[in-house]
Amino acid sequence: MKFLAVTVGHRMPAWIEAGFEEYARRLPREARLALIEIKPEVRSSRAGAGAVQRALQAEHRRIAAALPGGCYKVVLDERGKSFATRQLCDSIARWRGAGRDVAFIIGGADGTAAALKEQADLVWSLSPLTLPHGLVRIVLAEQLYRAVSMLSGHPYHRG
Repeated sequence: MKFLAVTVGHRMPAWIEAGFEEYARRLPREARLALIEIKPEVRSSRAGAGAVQRALQAEHRRIAAALPGGCYKVVLDERGKSFATRQLCDSIARWRGAGRDVAFIIGGADGTAAALKEQADLVWSLSPLTLPHGLVRIVLAEQLYRAVSMLSGHPYHRG
């Protein structure tokens, strides 16, 4: 099983890259986490709602092109389904049993296209708070590490 963090945005601060890499490095070989950065669409300060929708559609096309065929698609969105770490463990166990890779999609400044959420296998909320997209990368990587650790009986999770 392979995890992919497919994120709109690039050139994150060093502390974000370091945090993500720390948890990605800790994951075992059978649950590797790779980062795929998608170039954000250029936005104009004069752009209206239509321009935002066009930008989201362009980013949607780039995301779709980056996803491997047959992967389980999880869009991260503050309005998605929330669940506890134990439930994430259960989901990872099911995904692993199905033999599918999992792509976690993190949108850009304006979120993700509605069509992308509709096509997703799961829309997941890490928090009802709006989090900076770079921080979401770190939280995602840590939670994946925590859940995989729990599945293998590692003492990292004490909750």
